[in-house]
Parts: sequence; structure tokens; C-alpha cells
Amino acid sequence: MPRSKSKSVSFHEDVTNDTFHLSEMKISDVKGSAEKRTMTLIGKNVCHDSVYINAAKIFQGIRNKKPKDKMLVRYGDDSVSPALTFEDEYSQRVSYELAFNALKYQELLEEILLDSCVYPCQSIPDELTSLLVVMLYDLQDRKFEAREIFDEEEPVAEVRKIEHFLYSFRIKLAAALARYRIKHDALSIEYILPETIRKHEQRASALPLCVWINTFKTSLQDVVRDLKNKGFTEVESVSDFNHYTYCMDQHCHDVLFFPSSLKEELLNSDLFADCKLLLQDKSRSLAVHSVQALLNMDGDVIVAHVGSHLTIAHMSALRNCSMSRVFVCGVKSSAKADELRNLFNHMGCENIQLLYEDFTEIRPTDPRLQNAKVILLIPQCSGLGFSNPIDFILSEHGDAGLLKDLLQGSVSKDKLCRLAERQLTELMHAMKFKVQAIVYCTSSVYPEENELVVKKALESGVEGHKLKRFRLVPPVFPTCSNPESCTDFFFRTELSEMSSGCFLAIIAREKDSSENVSVQDILARAASKGLLGSTAEETRDNDKKQWKVTEHGNGVTASGTKPKRAEFHHHKVPSPSNINTAVSVSKAVTKLRKKNVSQPVSYVQPKKPVSPAAGTGLPRVLKHAAHLPSIGKVHGRQMLARKARAERKKVVLKPVEIVFPPVISPYVCPQPGMPNSSSYFDRTGARSVSDRALPPPLPKSGQTNRAKESAVAVRVLKLSSRFTEKVE
Repeated sequence: MPRSKSKSVSFHEDVTNDTFHLSEMKISDVKGSAEKRTMTLIGKNVCHDSVYINAAKIFQGIRNKKPKDKMLVRYGDDSVSPALTFEDEYSQRVSYELAFNALKYQELLEEILLDSCVYPCQSIPDELTSLLVVMLYDLQDRKFEAREIFDEEEPVAEVRKIEHFLYSFRIKLAAALARYRIKHDALSIEYILPETIRKHEQRASALPLCVWINTFKTSLQDVVRDLKNKGFTEVESVSDFNHYTYCMDQHCHDVLFFPSSLKEELLNSDLFADCKLLLQDKSRSLAVHSVQALLNMDGDVIVAHVGSHLTIAHMSALRNCSMSRVFVCGVKSSAKADELRNLFNHMGCENIQLLYEDFTEIRPTDPRLQNAKVILLIPQCSGLGFSNPIDFILSEHGDAGLLKDLLQGSVSKDKLCRLAERQLTELMHAMKFKVQAIVYCTSSVYPEENELVVKKALESGVEGHKLKRFRLVPPVFPTCSNPESCTDFFFRTELSEMSSGCFLAIIAREKDSSENVSVQDILARAASKGLLGSTAEETRDNDKKQWKVTEHGNGVTASGTKPKRAEFHHHKVPSPSNINTAVSVSKAVTKLRKKNVSQPVSYVQPKKPVSPAAGTGLPRVLKHAAHLPSIGKVHGRQMLARKARAERKKVVLKPVEIVFPPVISPYVCPQPGMPNSSSYFDRTGARSVSDRALPPPLPKSGQTNRAKESAVAVRVLKLSSRFTEKVE
């Protein structure tokens, strides 16, 4: 017989929580989204025998244990962890939900068995008591009606025996339940639960659906267009939800939120069936976006734990436009590797490398990981910050003991210490790798698993003397609309009706002021953070108009390339704003490469004579300086000698990029006390406004040369003055 209508709807909503995961388990036998949804609908009104067996094993390990003198219902030995085998992820979810419900109402179910005199029973051994309790909960959930059984189902003798036993006493069991509700003045068994548990379940059921866009399959623009065609309207925030609405996330540009009431309809849509939209808690999207903001164009990522394959796929999608790879540790078996490959292939992921070793077993000098720049560490944690414990256990491979911890409202000290010790070990091992940063994320509400682990790792000094120390840096998200939330070194979200709770910390290596950072890396990081706008593009266009780069054949760098020389394209005087922009960029690049550039690497030559500004006080007699042949010969010999010395002192340099500010200053004679520059202007044939010729300036080559040049300039001025007086 089918279930009652109200219970069928409730169970239907629970089953749809992970319909996407069900479809993933059958990736190798994909037959279309319509058939998948049909298979899901068939299994909603019935629990197979294997589900009862697995649920009983789970309940046996997490049940509340009483002292022997107060134990009226006896269970079998649970010293050995039972082996669980699931047909698919749908069966896995239903098994955990059934075990969790039996745990929540354990006191009620045991009271019903005792009050109805159904227990104890000599025909049922203690080893089957867990199965008896689990099947009793499902029987009362069906309003004590018979279970529908399909012919293709493989029967299990123990299940059929317990089922027949309970159904024969269904009237006594129903009467005992009614007496218990009257005694506790409860309208339904849900009111028997503690207030904290009821609020937690209500909060989890009302939590907005968080999905991320799989850019391997589609784009944000295409998804928005599809949603608009389906009648959805975009709103500003979650508080503005009104049925067919959605909103963009404020931290992650590829994350959308939908009302919880649309879960079934969305999961049955083509967007989810084709893996264009993927349902996952926002905390994992925050973690992968934090990694993305720290990477350049070609840096690899190390994911320390398999965890949720959705987290790995999201990281892969964000790195789709780069040459980087995502290394996943702890796959352990070839069967698991094949399963993951099928899932990733179905989602379109192509840049994922699977490693069989656990993260702590991999050496920091492993040649496979030498290009890794960031490590994503999401360790096993208590998980009390997660809104739905079943989702956490299934997606993150969490411990079933979380169900018991959630009912108790806390985690035991021994368990918390074990978790914190393991987390500290993994974080310290990650710090031994030659990576730039580590992203640490948990779903815990305890400082022992969050701040204290990070602080202890930083204080340990495990990096050694050869590597730079790590330090805390505040997380930065590309589209964060609230910058104040990113000012703290730790990022937190509290468990609420809007989101699950999570903790996020980023530690990065200290950078030397002389560290050589390429312009491409700077632009890549700025682009990943959304900092490049129209201003940068306009500045780049103006620079292209004002500057022209050409190659010259003088000298070859260490890499075999010829150094480049910059030439003036025209001599238009730039505006003050452009000058300030160019000068600031030049200063920034100079600071980054101050120690690497110690010799002149380029020469700038004007294509036309540069005329100095009028009224500079230059002597009028220089107009006839070209008529002094003796002085010109001396000057020519000095120039040849200096060029010969410069050729001998030439050093093969590596090609670097230098941005010159478009500033044309008037000619000034070099003085002995002026500092030497890494690049200079070689002006020849310049004339003033009044058509007065200027002698070519002499290159700077030491204090002695500058003194000689000054003396020659003084002599030229004196001879010119005398010649002018004679002419007049």
C-alpha cells in the first residue's frame, strides 16, 4: 500500500535533496535525463530490503548507549565497524536518513516496543534489535500500512522476518504510540524532539538553494537567458525572493541562489540534468574562488583531499582558461579513480590529475607538483556548521557520528582533539611545499579546528630556513560588495536561515621587495580580482599611441633574443594625468626589479630634433657653434673613445620590460654631482625655438668623464662668446 499523502510529500522533498548525486552514480550508463527522473520517482514510495540492512548498521554505530543497569532494550555487539554496500547514492541517502530518524526518536521507539509488550521476544536476537527499531520507525511513518514490494527486488530473510513480526502487532504498536503522544501532549512525533533540533531542521529546509555555473557546459549569459525564458526574474538579494526568482551571489561571480521551494522543479530541469547548474553549499565555492584569486595564468593547484567531487569540478572550471592543472590527492584505488574520471568527463573537466597517495604521504619535492602555487586544504572536521548533516556526510565523506553530535549539540573533547591534531598535521605538511599560498577551509564552529590550528601552524616554523615564512592574509573575493567583510584575516559565515557556517583562512609566503614579478602575473592577478577596468585600457591605448618599440641589432641577451629599444612615435606633450599614470607605473616596475636591472638596457632616440622650450636662458652665441672645426674634431675623437670603452664594458643582459614616462625635458648640461641613470636620452641635432644649434650632449661615464665634459662645455662657451664679439 502507498504511504499517506502528507508523508509522501515530505519524503518526496527529502529524496530530491540529492537527485543530482543519484544521476552521477549512473554516469557510465547515461540514458537521458527523463529516464533518470523516472527511476527516481519509482523509488520514492518504497524502501528496499538492502536499505533497511544498511540503515540498521549505521544506527548500530551511532545509537545512544545507556548504562547496563538502565538498559531495557539490548543491542548486539558494535565493537566492529560494519561494512556498508550501497546500490547507488539514492539508496545511500535513504539509508542515512532512516538511521538518523531512528536515532532522533530512539527513546520513543524503545518505549513503544516495551509498552506494547512486543519486546522482548525470544525469536529476535539482540543482533537484530537495530533492524527492529529502524523498521518500526518506517512502519509508523507509513501509518502502520503494509510496504509495497516489487518483484525484481532481491529479498533479505532477516528483513522479511522482522517486517512480518511488526506488521502482526501493528494495532498494539499504534496504541502504544497514541498513549505516548497523549502523555507528552504532542500533536505529532516531531513535537517530541528538543527545540534546538526542530529549529535546526526548519532552518535547513528553508535554506536557499546555492548553485554554481559549470562553464565547461555553458556560460553565465546563457544561463540567465534560459532562466528568463523559463519565467524567472533576477532580484537583488535573497530577502527579495518571490517564487520564480533568483539572485547573484555577492562574493562569487558564478554562483546563483534560488528559493528552497523550487528545489524539486530545478533538480528536474534540463539545466541540472545536463550538469550546467550544480547544487553545492556556498562554503566550498568561497574556498575555490579564494584559490583562484591567488593564482597566475599557469600555476597548478593541489587539492589535499578528494572530499566532494563537486568542489574539484568547480576548481577545474575556474582554471579552464589557463594552462594550470588541478592535482587531487588521496584517490587510493583504481575503482575510485575510474568513478571520478567518469564523473569529471560527464561534467566536461579536462585539467584534473588524480593521485593515489594521501596528501601527507606525498613529498614536498615531488616532481609532479613543482609548478604548484596554491594548496586547497579542506580537512575532515566536526561539520556542525553545515546546515544539512546528511548532505555533509554524503558529499564530504563525513563521519556518521556527526548525526549523534548534532543531536547532542556538541562534539566530545576526545573527538575534537583528534580532529584538531590531524588538521594541524596536514596544514604543517602543506607549509613544507614550495607554494605561494594555502587556503584552509572547514565547516566547524569550534576555534580548536579553526583559528587555533592556523596560529599553531604559523608558530611552528615548519618551513625551515630555506623557505620564506608564511603569514596570514585577508581573503579577497572578486565581486565582494561588502569590503569590510574581507578586512579581517579570517572569513566566517554563521549558521543561519541564509547560509551554512564556514571558516576560511589564507596564509601566504612573505614576499621580498626585490622579488621579480612579471607584468603578466600582475595583470593576471588583477584580472582574477576584477580590478582591471576601462581606466587601465585607456592608459594602455594612450601608451601604444605615444610609444613605439623596435628591435636593434646591437647585442644579444642571455636567452638569445635581441634587446629592444624604445623610440618616440611623436613628440606631443602628454597631459599631467597621463604623466602621473606613467610615472607611477614606472616606479612600480622599477621597485620590483631594482636589484635585477643594474645596467642601461635600452636607449631612447627621438625621431626628430627636440626643441627646448623658449626662454630657457641658453646663450644666443651657440647658433654659430657649427663653424668651429677644431672643436668639432676634438668632440668627435672623444665620442669615438667613449664608444670604444662602452663596447668593452658591455654586459649580456636578460630582456626586461621597462615603461618610460612620456616626458620630454629641456636640455640640461650634465653636472659632476648628478646621479647616474639606468637609461638616458641620446639627443642629436636639437635646435631651440630661435633656431640656435646645440652641441650633442656627452654620455655619462664616471666622475672623471663628467668633469672633462664640463670643462669642454665651458671652453666652447668662451670661444663662442669671443667669436660673436668679433663678428659684431
